[in-house]
Amino acid sequence: MNKKTTWIVAIITTILVIAIAGITYLFLRSEKEKKELVQNFELDKKDLENEYTGFAKQYDELKFITSNDSLSTLLSEEQVKVQRLLEQLRSVKATNASEIRRLKNELNLLRKVMVGYVNQIDSLNRLNKSLTAENQEVKQKYLSATEQISNLSEEKKNLHNKVTLAAQLDATGITLLAKDKKGKQAKKVKDIVKFQIGFTIVKNITAEAGNKTIYIRITKPDNDVLTKNGGTFSYENRNLTYSIKKYVEYTGEEQSVTVFWDVEEFLYAGSYGVDIFADGNLIGSKRFTIE
Repeated sequence: MNKKTTWIVAIITTILVIAIAGITYLFLRSEKEKKELVQNFELDKKDLENEYTGFAKQYDELKFITSNDSLSTLLSEEQVKVQRLLEQLRSVKATNASEIRRLKNELNLLRKVMVGYVNQIDSLNRLNKSLTAENQEVKQKYLSATEQISNLSEEKKNLHNKVTLAAQLDATGITLLAKDKKGKQAKKVKDIVKFQIGFTIVKNITAEAGNKTIYIRITKPDNDVLTKNGGTFSYENRNLTYSIKKYVEYTGEEQSVTVFWDVEEFLYAGSYGVDIFADGNLIGSKRFTIE
C-alpha cells in the first residue's frame, strides 16, 4: 500500500468515526427528548385526572346546597358521567394524544353544563329565600290576626260575663221573723212555729223579664237545711236541697216577696242562714241569730 492509499484510508476512517459519533449523539439526544416528552405527557394526564377528580367532588357540593329533588337527580347523573370519563382517562396511555385531547374537550363541555346548573341553583336559592321571607311575613300576619281574634274573643267573653252579671237578679233587705202560734214575734226558740221570710228583688232593666223560680234555703246553726220533701235545684254543677220554692212574675221593676215556713223540726238557739237563688245564681244571703 502506497502512502497515498494509506492517507485516503485514514481520512475515510476518520469520517466514519465522526459519523458514528454524530449518529450516536443524535440517537441519545432523541431518546432523551422522547423520554422528556413522555414525562410531560404523563404530567398532563395526571393534571387532567386531578381536574376530573376535583370536578366530580364539586357535584357533591352542589347537591348539598340544593333542595330541589329533580335538579339533584340531574347532578347525580352528570357526576356518574364524570366518573365514567375519569375511568376512561386512567386507562388511556399518556402518549395517546388524540384520546387525551378528546377527554379534555369532554371536560370543557362538562364545565359549561355545570355553569348552567350553578346558575339554576343560585336562582332557586334566591327564590327560596324570597319565599321563606314571604312565608315568614304571612306567618307573622297570621299570628297577629290570631292574637287579635283571641283578644276579641276574650273581650267578648268579658263583655258577656259583665252582661250576665248585670242581668242577675239581686235580693236585698232580707228578713227572717220567728212567729209563735198567735202570729206574734216569738220570744223563745221553743215557741217558734213559723218563719216569715221577706226580701226585695231590685229593679234591673237588663234582666230577662218573665216567670222566675226562686229557691230559698234555711240553714240551722249546724248548717243542716230545713226541708220537707227533699227537693233539689242545680247550682254550680251540683244539686242543692231547698227549703221553699216560690214562683214570681218578674217585670224588671222592684218587687217584694214574702214566703213562710211551718216549723216542724226541733230548733235550737244559734245562727240561722237564709240563702236565696234564682236562674242558677245566688242572689242574696244573710244570717240571723235566734236566742
